[in-house]
Amino acid sequence: MNDLFAAAQPDAPLAERLRPKHIDEVIGQSHLLGEGRPLRLAFQSGRLHSMILWGPPGVGKTTLARLMASAFDAEFMPLSAVLSGVKDIREAIAQAQRVLQQNGRHTILFVDEVHRFNKSQQDAFLPFVEQGLVTFIGATTENPSFEVNNALLSRAQVYVLHALSEEELGQLFERAQAVAMPGLSFADDAHERVIGYADGDARRLLNVLEQLQTAAETAGKTLIDSVFLDNTLAQNLRRFDKGGEAFYDQISALHKSVRGSNPDAALYWLVRMLDGGADARYMARRIVRMAWEDIGLADPRAIQLANDAAQTYERLGSPEGELALAQAVIYLACAPKSNAGYVAYNAARAFVAQDGSREVPLHLRNAPTKLMKQLDYGRDYRYAHNEAGGYAAGENYFPDGMPDVSFYQPTERGLEGKISEKLTRLRELDEQARAGSNK
Repeated sequence: MNDLFAAAQPDAPLAERLRPKHIDEVIGQSHLLGEGRPLRLAFQSGRLHSMILWGPPGVGKTTLARLMASAFDAEFMPLSAVLSGVKDIREAIAQAQRVLQQNGRHTILFVDEVHRFNKSQQDAFLPFVEQGLVTFIGATTENPSFEVNNALLSRAQVYVLHALSEEELGQLFERAQAVAMPGLSFADDAHERVIGYADGDARRLLNVLEQLQTAAETAGKTLIDSVFLDNTLAQNLRRFDKGGEAFYDQISALHKSVRGSNPDAALYWLVRMLDGGADARYMARRIVRMAWEDIGLADPRAIQLANDAAQTYERLGSPEGELALAQAVIYLACAPKSNAGYVAYNAARAFVAQDGSREVPLHLRNAPTKLMKQLDYGRDYRYAHNEAGGYAAGENYFPDGMPDVSFYQPTERGLEGKISEKLTRLRELDEQARAGSNK
C-alpha cells in the first residue's frame, strides 16, 4: 500500500495534493509535534506504539497515521468503522500476517471513526494488538473513554488533537494559494470569511478553496471578493455533530451559563447551537428542564415561560419561534436560582431506594367502606381546614417509626424565601404542639 504515499495526481482533490509528506509540514498540533513533544518523540524513537487520535474533523488524524506508517516503513491498512464489520477486520489481520511473512514488514491498522465499532468489533482485533501483529491507530471525534473498550483503551496512548487556530488556517491558506492557485487573489474581507467558514477544519478550508477556484475559473475571475463569496458558497455551516461530544459540550455551556446568571453567554450558546443545526424542539425541552432544575420555586414564572416558549415554537416554527426560546433563556438566566426542589427530589429518591416498604399509618388511610372504618382506617385524622390557621400542628404524615427527614431545604432567593419563612413558622408550631402533648 505504499502508493498511498506516492505523489498526488494533478487532478487529485486539493486536500490530497497538500497532504504533508513529513511531520515538519504538518500545520497545527504543536502541543504534540513540537520539539520534545509526545508525538514528535514517538516519530524520533523508532518504536511504534498503539494510539488513539482524538479530535474534531479536519485536524490531521489520518495524516498523522499515514506519516507514522511512512516514517516506520510499515504497511498502512485503513479500515472505516462505518463501513467495516468483523469480516473486514479478519481479512485485514490475515493480510497483515501475509505481509509480515512475505516481506517482514509490520502493519499499522488504522481504524477511522473507531467509536462506531461496537464491543465485538473492537474485541475482534484486540488479541492481534496484544500479540504485536499489528499496531493499532484509531481516529475518533468522540471521547474514547465513553466509546472505546477499556481493554483496548488500556493498550493505546490517547493523544488529543485541537481544531486549527485562525493563524494556522491562514498558513494553510497561503500554502494552498502558492501550490494550487497562484493566479487567484482574495480581498481581505473574503480571506477572513473563508477562514471563518473553515471553523478550525483544515479539510473544510481546502474544499472551500477548491470550490472557489473552480467557480472563479468558470466565471473568468482572478479576484475573490465578498460578493463572489456569497454567490458561490452556501450559508455558513459551523462544524457541529448533532450526536457527538461537541453537541453535549455546548449544551453544558448553555445550561451552566443559565445557572450562572449570565444572559449574554446563555444567548450566545443558544444561538451557536441553533446556527449549527441543533433541533430547536430539543433545545426547548432542555430549556424547560433548566427552569425546573435551576430555578424551581424561586420563580415559578420561569417554568411557565419556558413551557410557553416551547409551545410558541411548535406554533410558529423557525425562525420566528426561536425568538421565544431566546427570550426564555434570557429570563431564566436573570431569574433567582434554586436547585432546592431538584436536590429534595433526588434525596427522596435515594432514601426510598434503600429504605423498606413502610406501611401507610392508619390515620392517613382512606375509609370508603364500613369494614375499613371498623379497622380504624382514617381514625384520628385531623382535617387541616378545621384547625386553627388551616394547619394541623404536630400531625405526622410519615409512616410510623420512620426517622426524621428533611429533603426540601428552600433557599432565601426569590419566592422561595417566602416559602422558607412559612415552613420555618410551621415547624415552630409543630414543636410547640408536640411539647404540649408531652406534658
